[in-house]
Amino acid sequence: MEFFGISGIEWVGYAAMATVLISFLMKSVSKLRIVNSFGCLLFVFYGILLNPISIPIIITNTAIFCINLYYLLGKKKL
Repeated sequence: MEFFGISGIEWVGYAAMATVLISFLMKSVSKLRIVNSFGCLLFVFYGILLNPISIPIIITNTAIFCINLYYLLGKKKL
């Protein structure tokens, strides 16, 4: 499946890239982490869709997603 000569897998990569970039425009750190987490999940999905599967993309973005979750859910303010 192609749209404008770009494959569906590449569109997932572009969507992930745009989401991560947009996350850095957020003034609120919590919003940044939420949007960034969504971008990371898209990157994990993209890494799985690539042929061959891209382990570095999957590992890096899974780790960033877990760090975001830690700060969003686990860390309590004093």
